[in-house]
Amino acid sequence: MFTRFRSMPATAMAAVLGCALMTTALPATAKEKPKKGEEEKGQGLSASKAFGPALKKMTEATTAKDAAALQAALAEGQGTATTPDDKYLTAFYQLQLGILNKDQAIQAQALDAMLDSGRTPAENMAVYSFFSGNFAYGAKDYPKAIKRLEAARAAGSTEPNVPILLMDSYLNAGQVDQGVATAKAAIEASRAAGQRPSDQLYVRPVKALQAAKRNNDVLDLMTLRLRDYNQPAVWRQTLFIALQANQDKEVGLDIFRLMRAAGAMQERPEYAEYAALATEAALPGEVVSLIKAGKQGGVIPASDAKFNELLTSQTERMGDEESTLTAYAQKPSTLSNPKVAGATGDAMVGYGRYADAIPLYKAALAAGGDKDLWTYRLGVAQAHSGDAAGAKASFAQVTGPRKRLADLWTVKIDTPAAAPATPEPAPAAPTTGG
Repeated sequence: MFTRFRSMPATAMAAVLGCALMTTALPATAKEKPKKGEEEKGQGLSASKAFGPALKKMTEATTAKDAAALQAALAEGQGTATTPDDKYLTAFYQLQLGILNKDQAIQAQALDAMLDSGRTPAENMAVYSFFSGNFAYGAKDYPKAIKRLEAARAAGSTEPNVPILLMDSYLNAGQVDQGVATAKAAIEASRAAGQRPSDQLYVRPVKALQAAKRNNDVLDLMTLRLRDYNQPAVWRQTLFIALQANQDKEVGLDIFRLMRAAGAMQERPEYAEYAALATEAALPGEVVSLIKAGKQGGVIPASDAKFNELLTSQTERMGDEESTLTAYAQKPSTLSNPKVAGATGDAMVGYGRYADAIPLYKAALAAGGDKDLWTYRLGVAQAHSGDAAGAKASFAQVTGPRKRLADLWTVKIDTPAAAPATPEPAPAAPTTGG
């Protein structure tokens, strides 16, 4: 008796989806030096008379990249900063000290003071809010990260990590629906811009939805993921989840057929369960074809006793079935009986004769057979025979338990194979202009 693939622990899924989202870091050195007087003049800020001497020292120390002098000037300035503008400028130079000393705690504190002051220039809101949110995310202060990253997005941030960090902050804060919505919006925005969305936008919400046992939502997102990551490994993950949720043997057989068509059968257990289901469905041609493919692909060892025994028995059972199918398929008694017509179509598919199966499935439908079952399998035969338009039209009519599979087949037809995911880009450094 074969081990049922769907009863295996989901460790394989966890291994694939368990990639870590790295916290990005504010660069230790700013991109450009602040120009003398820029902070108070160019941004509509005005230093008080008492604060002026300390501000001059801060500017000179920053220009010289003299951290010790800047530290001393800040200590002096903190005693004379009385107005909101003074305090904003003090925080600005505190940020420069944090950058010079590569001290993220000081950088985060300074950014908070600048953003909370209400004096941050509009042109700097996006970058400052992003890095403040980034630091909060790294500190696992997710409510604060959400606040800052939403502000960065509202300010028009173009930093590519904003949607990823914002999505993950929502998920870590337990706001799963908001996290999923953020991910989906970012996915569609990337696609609209002609870019492939980050795989993190799929992987992170999928893991959160799995933890919440929302399997339908998981499969919805995994189906979307295949549009951008049409790869055997992603097909296998998706169909593994579908198998876990399925209890119907006939639907299970169709899931394995799609897994095979997607090149996603990678291990012995799925071959074992597929072969068991096809054997039970009296499809010896399909079983023989499957085992031979598994052996050719190196998944089934030549010495595998159970598969060799099954291969022998199914080859004997197959006999001359294929040679008699053509005549049998044309008999009025076959075409007028929906179950017989459909089963004959299944046998044709098992031998790879997809074009010959199409009229049989149509006959099963015309004779009043199970509409969803035979329409779905008609679509599969059409897809295999190269009739993409016909297959999509058939799949669009499926509404029963195979609707998910019909949607996945439609994605498969519409989507070319994708390259593996690439590493996420590093965030841009903030400018030092006030």
